[in-house]
Amino acid sequence: MKSILLVGVGRFGKHIALQLNQLGHQVMAIDCNEERINAILPFVTNAQIGDSTNVDFLRSLGVRNFDVCIVTIGSDFQSSLETTSNLKELGAPLVVSRAQRDVHAKFLLRNGADEVLYPEKQLAKWAAIRYASNHILDYIELDETHAIFEVSVPESWIGLSIGQIDIRKKYNINIMAVKKDGVMKMSITPDTLLSDELTMLVLGEYKDLQKCFHI
Repeated sequence: MKSILLVGVGRFGKHIALQLNQLGHQVMAIDCNEERINAILPFVTNAQIGDSTNVDFLRSLGVRNFDVCIVTIGSDFQSSLETTSNLKELGAPLVVSRAQRDVHAKFLLRNGADEVLYPEKQLAKWAAIRYASNHILDYIELDETHAIFEVSVPESWIGLSIGQIDIRKKYNINIMAVKKDGVMKMSITPDTLLSDELTMLVLGEYKDLQKCFHI
């Protein structure tokens, strides 16, 4: 369980608060909007109305004591930048800030953000990959060159074993698991047979995944 300071509880911030609550973390939420704070109260450990650009207000929260500070301000970049900088200057150990544009991300990283969230860009990339191909069901980006894809079993592989298709040697891709009816099976072997009832979780470089699965 971690202690998290969540700055901004608009739509994006609220979704983060709900997920953190489900995961059992302690969340302190702050926002300058009283209505938003009242709406989020049932889902966080504590909440306060306040201006995150005010150094004295942030200092009163004891930002050093939080494991993570997440800044989700999206509509006012100046406030996001000031808040990010103030949190780091006050000793916050890990500051994660939301960006809406590439230039925002650069400024945030230069002014105290340890990491940057780019939800619109990340969701756009996910949607483009997911819905541009019928056989791509999901994907997780690991870095700029590697990803995990959930894919349907290609028709030419149906009835063959993982060892027979030899995907690692041919494409430098690893099959991590298979899924059937939403249930994941991690204990796969070269003898595991592939069928049209399965999907596969595969790990590799984008260029290899694109070549192998015609993305």
